[in-house]
Amino acid sequence: MRRVVVMLLLLVMGQLHGGELDKDLADFKRDVLEVNKRLLLLEEELLFPADTQVGIYVSLDVGHFFQPGSITLELDGEVLASHLYTEKEIRALMNGAVQRLALANVKNGEHELTAFVTGIGPSGREIRRGVNGQFEKAHGRHFVQLHIEDDEAKQQPRFRFRDWR
Repeated sequence: MRRVVVMLLLLVMGQLHGGELDKDLADFKRDVLEVNKRLLLLEEELLFPADTQVGIYVSLDVGHFFQPGSITLELDGEVLASHLYTEKEIRALMNGAVQRLALANVKNGEHELTAFVTGIGPSGREIRRGVNGQFEKAHGRHFVQLHIEDDEAKQQPRFRFRDWR
């Protein structure tokens, strides 16, 4: 009987110690995730300093006349980003989401953006369009939006760049 009691005590103590290890492990995982988050933010600050940073975003207004399939973005004649859209991303854009398409470092001054957009238009036909825009990069962060909106009069999509300062 004595041996059984000793064995039960050892088993209970082992489980209590195991519970502490589980808590310590969970705390350690949380700390590692927090450090990883801070490192990613620091990496972004180092790779894309605020003074040279330009962010290019995409938004879709209504979307009755256009569903994006892909976008290729050029900055000053060089391909900056390409993106193929999933059904989930298209639904998000149609519900008002704004997607960051690219983040880049540029010098102050004039810059040219070109976007090549493909997708499905009215009556299910494929649409391929190119849109050009320019922006003046000044001191600090800069944001440009590729806005895709419905043109009710023409029943076609309209593409344009908006400069956010």
